[in-house]
Amino acid sequence: MTKVLPQVVQLTDGNFDVTGIVGFSGDKAILTRTDFNHATEIFSYDLKNKTWLQLTNVNTGFYQNISLSKVEKRWVATTDNKQMLVWVIFPPDFDETKKYPTLLYLQGGPQGALSQFYSFRWNFQLMAAQGYIVVAPNRRGMPGHGVAWNEDISKDWGGQAMRDYLSAIDNVAKESYVDNGRLGAVGASYGGYSAFYLAGIHDNRFKTFIAHAGVFNLESMYGTTEELFFVNWDAGGPYWEKDNAAAQKTYTEFNPINNADKWNTPMLVIHGEKDYRVPIGQGQEAFQLLQQKGIKSRFVLFPEENHWILQPQNAMVWQNEFFRWLKETL
Repeated sequence: MTKVLPQVVQLTDGNFDVTGIVGFSGDKAILTRTDFNHATEIFSYDLKNKTWLQLTNVNTGFYQNISLSKVEKRWVATTDNKQMLVWVIFPPDFDETKKYPTLLYLQGGPQGALSQFYSFRWNFQLMAAQGYIVVAPNRRGMPGHGVAWNEDISKDWGGQAMRDYLSAIDNVAKESYVDNGRLGAVGASYGGYSAFYLAGIHDNRFKTFIAHAGVFNLESMYGTTEELFFVNWDAGGPYWEKDNAAAQKTYTEFNPINNADKWNTPMLVIHGEKDYRVPIGQGQEAFQLLQQKGIKSRFVLFPEENHWILQPQNAMVWQNEFFRWLKETL
């Protein structure tokens, strides 16, 4: 007997994230909602009339005193002839007759969604407010674009996802308002890995990199991470299995350390000392190489943080170091 699945119906429309369902009251759903310009607030959504009512205004007063960013949703052709969603976030009071430094945002995960999130670390509104255009591609591996798109990242860390990144920045860089001499790439976790990997293959596109909690050496990462299920699945298995074609491809073709001889671009490396997912040695190895090659670099260590920055005061330090580095190098 064939099982009939219920039909999925889209109830809302717009560029925002519904981050949680609080409950229901008659025809109204009580939800939490956020977007690139707004931190989470509580809303009531009328399921019948399709209208929103904001119930909390914790941050509304702050927004009245600042200029918000324009967000563009564009579709970019990938190297394998697919369409990729790319968010472009512009500085407040954007003037298309001027040229702006531009940041390629490298999402972590690698299976993490890049939707309309609002973070107190990777905050696109804050980046744009400092005068940067932000390019945030939904590269291979991200959910929300089909099962195949989501799964394609596994065992292909340095493959199509990297080509997707470059397709995104190359597409936006064609615009007259992008200063092609001032492109940077920034990211954490798999995004930090992406910065390390791109540093060896970017053909001098980028003038600076920022890598937070990034994987630099896949072999030493395998030997020290606390999440073996993840590396066994995504890398294809241990590095010593010489008859494992998927694993050997990962540890040879996709290991950033194997392209490190080509590094020539300034880089800020950030790591938490209590990071057991991507242990501190990954950042230390990358910084050691940068220093020995005489490349402008800085290592910022947070002794009490793990894979994330969780303490508000440390988040302020993180933001100051982030924009200080960009000011120096971009």
